[in-house]
Amino acid sequence: MIKKAVFAALASAVLFAAPAQAAGDAAAGEKVFNQCKACHEVEKGVNKVGPTLKGVVGRKAASVEGYKYSAAMTAKGAEGVVWDEATLTAYLPNPKAYVPGTKMAYAGLKKPEDVANLIAFLVAHP
Repeated sequence: MIKKAVFAALASAVLFAAPAQAAGDAAAGEKVFNQCKACHEVEKGVNKVGPTLKGVVGRKAASVEGYKYSAAMTAKGAEGVVWDEATLTAYLPNPKAYVPGTKMAYAGLKKPEDVANLIAFLVAHP
């Protein structure tokens, strides 16, 4: 009985310690990210026209050092918005609707599978 309890506890610890995986396909998301490369990067932590997206999943909105955000995006950060899978799922199809007044000129991803795949790709770049 003790062995079963110990095994169950260890199994639970392993399951809950595993990093979250996005529902999409990261390899397909890398192809979607090609649309973002003109303004963003995920490798070096360097800002371009837009802020770096390295480590964006789990990061507070408008919190990258050295990047000048729009007042609208700064307000989202002040509200406590964190870029997780749910907020990115709401933002990516229509950034201007989610953050009216954002500097981001991109119209958004229209296919839900592209959104899921891009998020999976971003999760893979902590």
